[in-house]
Amino acid sequence: MPADMTDAPSQGCPPGGGRFSVTPRTVSGVAVLSLTGELDHDTAEPLRAALSQQIEAGRERIVVDCAGLWFCDSTGLNALLRARSAARAAGSGVELAALQPSVARMFEITGAHAVFRIHPDLDAALGDRPPR
Repeated sequence: MPADMTDAPSQGCPPGGGRFSVTPRTVSGVAVLSLTGELDHDTAEPLRAALSQQIEAGRERIVVDCAGLWFCDSTGLNALLRARSAARAAGSGVELAALQPSVARMFEITGAHAVFRIHPDLDAALGDRPPR
């Protein structure tokens, strides 16, 4: 684990349900949002808020770690696409890492895989610098 990793408390666990959470942290200067659970219409707001917070903070790179994300519907995809667009407008970028097969399939079917930098896992994302 890198020495400059800072953890923040998990945000977004719905009371009683616990179907989705977003855990923000910084690793080697890169904003990492780790997703856990099911991202859908009822759970997307914590992700929108976390992404907006990172974009507004001027983070150059935001990596969304999807290793724990087991489901993503069109609302979740829309949240990621909107954040990507907002990040680009702010001179930043949103990248994805460790898509689970069911989530990766949805990205392929919709063509969204073509607009994101997608890494096989978080380590690969952190070791890969974005093109200039």
